[in-house]
Amino acid sequence: MRKRKIHFRKITAFALALGLFSAVFFSSPSMVYAAPDENKTAKQVEPTQPADSLGLTAKAAVLMNAETGKIIYSVNENQQLPEASITKIMTMLLVFETLDEGKINMEESVTCSEYAASMGGSQIWLEPGETMTVHELIKAALVGSANDACVALGEHIAGSNEAFVSMMNARAEELGMTDTFYCNCTGLDADGHVTSARDIAIASTELLKHEKVLEYTGIWMDTLRDGKLQLTNTNKLIKHYNGAIGLKTGTTSKAGCCISAAARRDGMTMIAVILGAPDSKSRFADARKLLDHGFAKCELTDVSEMEIELPEIPVIGGIEKTVGAYADISGKVLTEKGKGKQIKAVVELPESLDAPVEVGQPIGVVRLVLDGETIGQYDICSDRASEKVTFSAAFGELFRGLFAS
Repeated sequence: MRKRKIHFRKITAFALALGLFSAVFFSSPSMVYAAPDENKTAKQVEPTQPADSLGLTAKAAVLMNAETGKIIYSVNENQQLPEASITKIMTMLLVFETLDEGKINMEESVTCSEYAASMGGSQIWLEPGETMTVHELIKAALVGSANDACVALGEHIAGSNEAFVSMMNARAEELGMTDTFYCNCTGLDADGHVTSARDIAIASTELLKHEKVLEYTGIWMDTLRDGKLQLTNTNKLIKHYNGAIGLKTGTTSKAGCCISAAARRDGMTMIAVILGAPDSKSRFADARKLLDHGFAKCELTDVSEMEIELPEIPVIGGIEKTVGAYADISGKVLTEKGKGKQIKAVVELPESLDAPVEVGQPIGVVRLVLDGETIGQYDICSDRASEKVTFSAAFGELFRGLFAS
């Protein structure tokens, strides 16, 4: 009985080896397959810019959903304009990133330089050599819009004001803020110091990833210097708009009245950017219109629970004749209210793959479609490998079969 069993295995191994040789020499031509985008994160598709049906007064405006980065409404979103103290959004982004990296801490002291003390505009009248904690200077910058506090923080982090401004420009480039160039960290008017409503929305979204910033942007009134200096938030929406959480106002003669206003309701965060409004009242009115529009029109839909069946995919010229597929569909997508259940999943996979195939290799995509628009896209990946059939691989299979016990 034992000899017959071995003989049977030898025959099976020989047949398998022949099959492998056949796969090398007689397989049908492989189909041409263009690999999908290697970015494995959900991609949001920008809608067509609408006409200014809201009747805004500003030169430029953007309404963006912070969770998805999707622009919902815009007017002149890429127009380069001065931004005044909204510049401080990038200043504070670098401060909070430096805090997260552990390079500074909230309680360490910062000494004011002569240059920082010389800043005009909004300030807390720091004196050269005066010290304040990082915490106090952040509060001064975000609540009181203090220019001297911003410069003191920048110098403390980078060693000089110039080095810190270079960091700001480098970070803007990393974030894809293509319309932005910083000449200072305060927002004081300077030739060439420009940005766009879209870029401010991007920076604002990034800053909101640091939840601790909300402990400052949500302050209405506070004090410094043991109660001797009063701070009042210039963002009136904090007190008068439902769900307002920040972020920053700005006003100069060149920039006009500006704001990046963030509000959160039912777990959804909207960012309304206004540049070049004619006056402060119009700035807040425009921001309200944008935020109201976003909360009335949109909702977030969690797609993590969507069930999608993915087939086995044939592999031509591979040791493994098929590979399985998986797609990591997670997170939330932005939809019009009441339409979340209408999202359809469209699976795009080739009929077959050419060996070799690696584990985790993108082999197709799942598109989430609503009303004919792709609102999210995710890679489909191989769940296992399939090596290409070679002489050595074939002989390996033959010998493994022949000498298996």
